[in-house]
Amino acid sequence: MPEPVIEPKPQPAAYLPPPCRDMVFEAVNYIVCEADLDQYDAVLRRADATAKPYGSLAALAKAESFVFATNAGMYHEDLSPVGLYVEDGREASPLNLGDAPGNFFMKPNGVFYVDLSGNAGVIESGAFATSGIKPVLATQSGPMLVIDGKLHPRFEENGASRYIRNGVGTNGGKNVVFVISRQSVSLGSFARLFRDGLGIRNALFFDGAISALHDGSKYLVGGSHPAGPILAVKEKTDRPTQ
Repeated sequence: MPEPVIEPKPQPAAYLPPPCRDMVFEAVNYIVCEADLDQYDAVLRRADATAKPYGSLAALAKAESFVFATNAGMYHEDLSPVGLYVEDGREASPLNLGDAPGNFFMKPNGVFYVDLSGNAGVIESGAFATSGIKPVLATQSGPMLVIDGKLHPRFEENGASRYIRNGVGTNGGKNVVFVISRQSVSLGSFARLFRDGLGIRNALFFDGAISALHDGSKYLVGGSHPAGPILAVKEKTDRPTQ
């Protein structure tokens, strides 16, 4: 028999950064952060200048200012990325098209990226491999939640696996939607939030259980687990020429 799921108590509503709002969908509480990349910069971070992994959103907050930050992809024991990782235009980890157990390899998986023009996208990993996209930022994770308006084919409507979960979605262009649940939720319901609740045609799962959101001074959700790749949203600055 599966172990019983112990539901954490919903966290009380509190101050949220300007791009973020509370939302309820299918009786689950979420924080939804919509970032217009004409107004904000998205950056990936994993390690400091000495190559020491930050290991947490709080550690990154001590090194850099940001509006909000969230974990952004699965990692190995040493906190290195499982799949593609591109930070400031430099690829530190290659695209991973392999097969193995676990959520990352629940095909189709995908890539969240921001390209040289500042446009964001979520795309299936195999399609990314042949797309010719040159990202400034890219992180690979899995599974995809929504693929061209359709839910991942392997999701049950409401499976028994329930965790705090976070992910990212976009319809292309410069608007990016980051979501984290305040309560445990199934993958099926989480995917429907993006498609039916937010009208997102392509969305990618970042992680479950370890998921966290930080507003630059404190955790809004999570924080007790390590973080590998971290995605931070900052006040807009001019991008260097690539």
